[in-house]
Amino acid sequence: MRILLYSISYSPEVAGSGRFNGELTKWLAEQGHHVDVITAHPYYPEWKVRSEYRHKGWFTEKADNLSVFRTPLYVPEHVTGKTRILHELSFAINSLVHWLRVLFRRYDVLIGVCPPLLAGWVPYIFSRLKKTPFVFHIQDLQVDAARNLGLIKNKQLLSFLDSIERYLLRNAECVSSISEGMKRNILSKGTPAANYFMLENWTDIDTMRPIPAQESLRTELGFSGTDKIVLYSGNIGEKQGLEILIEVAAQLSQYSDITILVVGEGVARKKLVEQAEQKMLKNIRFLAPIPYSELPRMLSIADIHLVIQKRATSDLVMPSKFVNILSVGGGAIVSADTNTSLRDIIVDNQLGWVVEPEQADKLANEILLALRSPQLHQYRLNARKYAEDHLSKQAILPRFEAMLSKLVNSYS
Repeated sequence: MRILLYSISYSPEVAGSGRFNGELTKWLAEQGHHVDVITAHPYYPEWKVRSEYRHKGWFTEKADNLSVFRTPLYVPEHVTGKTRILHELSFAINSLVHWLRVLFRRYDVLIGVCPPLLAGWVPYIFSRLKKTPFVFHIQDLQVDAARNLGLIKNKQLLSFLDSIERYLLRNAECVSSISEGMKRNILSKGTPAANYFMLENWTDIDTMRPIPAQESLRTELGFSGTDKIVLYSGNIGEKQGLEILIEVAAQLSQYSDITILVVGEGVARKKLVEQAEQKMLKNIRFLAPIPYSELPRMLSIADIHLVIQKRATSDLVMPSKFVNILSVGGGAIVSADTNTSLRDIIVDNQLGWVVEPEQADKLANEILLALRSPQLHQYRLNARKYAEDHLSKQAILPRFEAMLSKLVNSYS
């Protein structure tokens, strides 16, 4: 097959959908398919274009069957609802240079990855012109999240974005997403059930494996064997609501052996660091993102992992960091509302603890209970087993390839 994927996020980004887009297209190319990618210069989660990509304009990276068309874009210094819209528009407009380049190429299928929403609209128009099937993959329900988080307050704009989203969801030949909760939302917006495909976020279970504490980064980061490490590793943005960790650290400050370790980058990081310094908290540390190759060793330092998100996004997104936590056999405390697919997965499979979002008192108490819980060891075993049974890249990607092949054959 000849496949074109369009997304603002791509490797070498490892946060958000960038890693999954990169691994998916590389894997498809390794299976013998010809894959083109139109994407941006990498900038996420730091919201700064990486130094090696600055001032490079439009260019192409090529490796065997995989061609990656890079597009310059506006990256705001301060991320707001307005600047984010300008950021996404700049990518959509600037990427037209590459769309003109591929205008006369034949593709068997086009894939658009949302967010942003425009990453669905542009390939959809192209697919109609070329009479080619269109797959709309949803990593986040961006419009609902923007509304619920108050990132966009203009009702006319939200209504307009809603109409675009619903049109794409109803007219794409296939719509895929990563969780049951997102599936329910998508079907409620008009996607025919027969056109839906579940594409769970995956992990490489051979790379992301349990590592003994003595082989982790614990000693290198200055922690002893008796220190209790509560780890948050991932994007530090609006959806997570990580300001709660400042309150939690304050409540746990009397426990000298407990450290909250925050590893990552994002638009909210600077503010969190300033809040911790203002409160003179000694039991919360911030580290920059580490190389992806070191991630198993980093995740393995944790006694307890935290997966934090705001109530407003409980069933609109599925934290991508969670799959790697499960794969390394981590015991996790997850903030999730009742009747959400994330909570159901954790409770039904006994993978960890669930707390009500945005409740610092409850989270602090749950950390204390989890650190001394006799269930912790079993939860870790269950987590690894769940990853092996449900989240393996070797199992998920062939299913997606088979779906694409069936779609292409039925369309021709």
